[in-house]
Amino acid sequence: MLQERDRSSSIDIDRVTRGEKAAWDQFVDTHAGLLYSVALRTLRMRSQSCGAEDARDVVQDIFLRLVKDDFRLLRSYDRDRASLGTWLTVVARSAAIDFLRRPENGRVTVELDEEMPAERDVRPAGLLDLPPGILSERQGQILRMLFDEDMDVSEIAGALRVQSQTVRSLKHQALTRLREYYGTSRPA
Repeated sequence: MLQERDRSSSIDIDRVTRGEKAAWDQFVDTHAGLLYSVALRTLRMRSQSCGAEDARDVVQDIFLRLVKDDFRLLRSYDRDRASLGTWLTVVARSAAIDFLRRPENGRVTVELDEEMPAERDVRPAGLLDLPPGILSERQGQILRMLFDEDMDVSEIAGALRVQSQTVRSLKHQALTRLREYYGTSRPA
């Protein structure tokens, strides 16, 4: 991770947005892996039918978005608000979700008049189903951000404007309460 940060910080975004090929090539080489992994994780989290080829399509779409209209999206990056890697992670998640929303990408729709089987779970796959009254609102929020939105501790801390240790502590408390509720002990 530190090596990627060092490589990322060496990229001059101004040179990239001026259209310098060498700067663009370095940008692509440095960030293609991050964009691919975020896209793949986001797609798989929301759809079991998506795979590596879909993630590659999303990455291509991201690079097109970044250069479109004279690098308008890339020019909107503000290094004072976030690191380039964090900003690109948000862009990649958004692009992956947009990909899933396109009808040609297998989005399943059900007519309202159709009767659904009673045993079918209509809750989207992968979303937490937390028992009511067991966790505090903040604990539930943190678990959903961790597991439904696939955010890491530092991203959650930034979003909630708390310390990372607070997020880790609330996660631990929430998991402890859930283990007690379900009567399970912590795995070894």
